[in-house]
Amino acid sequence: MTDALLTIEDLHVRFDLPTRQVHAVRGVSFSMGREKLGIVGESGSGKSLTGRAIIGQVAKPGVVTATRLEFDGIDLRTLDKAARRKLTGRRIGMIMQDPKFSLNPVMTVGKQIAEAYRVHSNASAAEAKKRTLDMLAAVRIREPERVWGLYPHEVSGGMGQRIMIAMMLIPEPDLLIADEPTSALDVTVQTQVLAIIDDLVSQRGMGLIFISHDLNLVASFCDRVLVMYGGRIVETCRASELDRAQHPYTRGLLAALPRIDAPPGDLPVLRRDPAWMGEP
Repeated sequence: MTDALLTIEDLHVRFDLPTRQVHAVRGVSFSMGREKLGIVGESGSGKSLTGRAIIGQVAKPGVVTATRLEFDGIDLRTLDKAARRKLTGRRIGMIMQDPKFSLNPVMTVGKQIAEAYRVHSNASAAEAKKRTLDMLAAVRIREPERVWGLYPHEVSGGMGQRIMIAMMLIPEPDLLIADEPTSALDVTVQTQVLAIIDDLVSQRGMGLIFISHDLNLVASFCDRVLVMYGGRIVETCRASELDRAQHPYTRGLLAALPRIDAPPGDLPVLRRDPAWMGEP
């Protein structure tokens, strides 16, 4: 791919346990530009760990290796912790699944967003507050001044997720990784949050990695899709062509989706082939 923003070759994430090694991500390779890239698969397929490996957030005893792990020409493998933290905070943002576990419970949401901005800029407190209020308005939160002073437990799930989006986008990153950002939300709020992400990503010309288990959602929202199984990418296709995917695992996932227009009855059970796992 030309003008690649992120390039990954032969990415592995393993966990060295006392009695054995667990290979969670096994030889993942892909390249992406400023596009919306979906990563789908069942729980445990390695989707989230791939995202965490990119930002250097795989906790011990996890070990991350790769032949190439490059962001905008920068070799992420060679950066020390301080440089990696500065880069990922400023140019790569990650929205976690549940804001309740990502926000500081004893700090108002406004101060948390402003802090995220000031860490990566020389802005004054007044400038950071103005920027935060503008960002809260950008994610379609009414009465930003009032929300500024609220604590995380005082906001709804949908508003909490918007606050997390604001926090991750306020430094104006080039790449946003969204890990199941709408799975805990009802359908109406989910649609609103996706519209916000779509608008902001398009307006700012960012790259987006959208991690989800919802194939229909990814097909309608993303440009390309990577399908993961057992820590490996088993298929890559355009999102608009996901319903014509060829790999038996992807076909099995699609067949297991409930459909309103389908006759009543049990959904098909996915039959797995050990050959899909390949070698560690």
